[in-house]
Amino acid sequence: MIPAIERSPERDALIRATLPHVPALGWTRAAMAAGLRDLGEPPEVADSLFPTGPTGLLEAWCDLADRDMAETAAREGRTEGLRTPQRIRALLALRLEQAAPHREAVRRAVALLALPWNARPAARTAARTADAVWAAAGDRSDDLSWYTRRATLLGLYASVLAFWLADASPGQARSLDFLDRQLARLGRLQRRGGARTPPAAARS
Repeated sequence: MIPAIERSPERDALIRATLPHVPALGWTRAAMAAGLRDLGEPPEVADSLFPTGPTGLLEAWCDLADRDMAETAAREGRTEGLRTPQRIRALLALRLEQAAPHREAVRRAVALLALPWNARPAARTAARTADAVWAAAGDRSDDLSWYTRRATLLGLYASVLAFWLADASPGQARSLDFLDRQLARLGRLQRRGGARTPPAAARS
């Protein structure tokens, strides 16, 4: 299973306060200090909330974004009455929609997590997002399919996110079209492969 991440209102508040400073300052202690100033807190609070520094804050931001996605989907009923493939599509579209105001922060996050020494936090954040999407879609599996579904979705989301970062179309239209093509392609591959526990795109 995926390692749990520490959560608290104080950590969430610092994440949200730091985020507007990331485009200019990156995922750095300077950005964290700027966020703390906005909160009226001294800079040393950063070390108590995020002992591993900016990478820890970034990892927690990804977790917070996953929670925001799940909470919004539940509150607005975005997956109600949908089959599993459409639930996955709706949740991934929502994840991109909520990330849109923070595109540069996402870009910088991808670059930071791509560094070799950040391989572990990168793997954890990707795994948590895949798990959050499946959980919000209603998946309750506890067998081998739990892993295969998340691994498949992880690869799909990574390709969509890379496309989205270069997409300047209004309303992310091209990214959503790409998402639909990737889901359809995955469904065709799964049908040809005759998988016994197919992931989202193959289920109806």
